[in-house]
Parts: sequence; C-alpha cells; structure tokens
Amino acid sequence: MTALAMVAEFDDVAGWTADAVEQLGERHAIPAACRGSASPAALAWLAEACELAPGVRLLDVGAGAGGPSAWAAERFGVRPILVEPMPAACRAAVRLFGLPVIEADGRRIPLRTGSADAAWCLGVLCTVRDKAAMLGEIHRVLKPGASLGLLVVVARGPQLLPIPDGNHFPTRRELRALLTGAGFDVVEEIGRLSQAPRSWSRRAEQVAAVVATRHRAEPAYALAAHQGERFTRLFASGQIAVRLIHAVGRPAAHPFTPPWRNDERPRR
Repeated sequence: MTALAMVAEFDDVAGWTADAVEQLGERHAIPAACRGSASPAALAWLAEACELAPGVRLLDVGAGAGGPSAWAAERFGVRPILVEPMPAACRAAVRLFGLPVIEADGRRIPLRTGSADAAWCLGVLCTVRDKAAMLGEIHRVLKPGASLGLLVVVARGPQLLPIPDGNHFPTRRELRALLTGAGFDVVEEIGRLSQAPRSWSRRAEQVAAVVATRHRAEPAYALAAHQGERFTRLFASGQIAVRLIHAVGRPAAHPFTPPWRNDERPRR
C-alpha cells in the first residue's frame, strides 16, 4: 500500500475513531474498532475454531485499534498481545481497551519463539506483499501445534476494477500454498458469515458519522473513503471474497529465536 493511503486508512482513521468513541461512550468501542475487519459471527467462528479459553495468550497480528482482541478478551477471557505497525492505531488500542501493544511490523515480531498459545490475523494479509514472511514469523512465535485464525480477502478471478492502493489479493490456491510453506496445515475454511447485528452496525455507523463530521474536509479522510469505495465495488462485482480459515502449526524442524527478539517486551 502506498504510504499516504496506509497512514490514512490504518493510522489517521484509528486515531479519529478513538476520539469519537470517547465522545459517544464505551459501548461503541468494540464495534467501531472492528470496523472493516470482522463481524461478531466471524469472530465467534474463529474463536471457537481456535478453541480460545481463559488465560490463552492470543497474538493479534495487524491488530489495528484492538477491537477483535478486546472482543476475545471480553467473551473468552484470553490475554491478548497486539502487534501493529501504525502508531496512532497502537495508541487507540491502549486508549480504548488498555491492551498491551507492540508497535512492530508483523514480519519482525519481537517475541520469543513459541511464546503465543494462539494467533489471529484479520484482514491483514492482503495488504502485505511478502505474505510468506509474515506467516513464517507467526509460525515461529506460536507454540507447536497452536492455532491460527485468519480472515483473508481473496481474489476470485482477474481484478478488472481498480484495486485499493497497496492491496495484493491472493487466490485461495495461493493462500493454501503460502500456509503450507509457512508450516501450517489448514483444518477448516468457510466463506463470509452473516452480517453484524443491527445494534452492532448502528454503533459502528454512529462512530463513523462523528469521524466524517469532524474530518470530511481533510485529505486523509478522502483517501480512506476512496479505499473503502474500491473495496465495495470489488465485493459487489464478485471479484473478491472473504474467507475464514483455521490452521494449525506443524512443529518446526529447527526452532530458532533471533537474539534481538529475546530482549524486547511489549510496550503500552
């Protein structure tokens, strides 16, 4: 993704979302911070597939403002740790949910090998060129045999319409090959589940309306809105689709933790 579009979509909007939630109230926080990543039904499917439970250390790669992790902590009692490269999104996750956040690229996760009980990566892979590197790094950080939950936007054929800046949609076959190459076995896979309940969508829309009122005139808002419009057209045309995947990591033949990772800790 181009630098300006990335900052607009994943950084500026995250900070604005946190401001709007603080105005409207905490009940708006999770729906607003999940906007664009997952519905409650999708999160529930992934959580059950990964067998999340109280005390599980859940690594959320590309966590954004932290909505999905906060949802999992609230409903399943997990202990999330977020990895997110955008500073405003990191600050939003702390402001809204008080979650531990590492400001880092998912291709270089500063955690020890085998230190996470489960992981998920929601709506992130399509924004990364080197998908193999990210999946390999997630595999390293997970305990052997641990679960990975993915929400991935995949290409269903040639993309004839303009693609949102910086997105690189894999086909289902390419995605399967990437997972296999990174050391994962796919356990189950389904398409998009039902849309969010009206109460959830209404709260997210109220936050979006506040953000629009405050920031519509700003160039970053226009960039983010343009990205969203391109996604909408691609989904409507059937050129892309959402897949939910549960995969399990195979034990690595020679596990190794680079020395620089052992000394880093999450920061809030």
